[in-house]
Amino acid sequence: MFTQAQLDDFLAQPALAVVGVSRKGTKFGNLLYRTLRARGTRVYAVHPQAARLEGDPAYAAFNALPEPVGGVVVCVKPAQAEAVVREVVAAGIPRLWLQQGAASPAVLAYAAAQGLTVFSGACLLMFVAGDRFPHALHRTVQGWLGRLPG
Repeated sequence: MFTQAQLDDFLAQPALAVVGVSRKGTKFGNLLYRTLRARGTRVYAVHPQAARLEGDPAYAAFNALPEPVGGVVVCVKPAQAEAVVREVVAAGIPRLWLQQGAASPAVLAYAAAQGLTVFSGACLLMFVAGDRFPHALHRTVQGWLGRLPG
């Protein structure tokens, strides 16, 4: 689990990248991308093949982004996430949010060994979607269970 200070630091980053934004616009990565953009975060979609996603330019790699980002949100399966984390490390990005379903023991171990601040086991939308249902309910339940950062 991560601390409240680590969460605050992640959310304070002026620019983030999201891996897992799809062309169809229906994936969870798309919802995260739109939510982060709506809250005023400069957000960049990283996709190996798409030129545009969500009406914005997409970037094939982290080194193609127009500015350094403070963190990456990963919304892909663990097999893909392993390659993404290697690219995050190579790009020198210090923070990594692995959405539920992206983490594996290998991904977590590698990221930790590389010194990344890793967020795993919690949905980012619980912290950035405000009071929108169902994320506010999810956050409330996780709080009751003692599973929120302290």
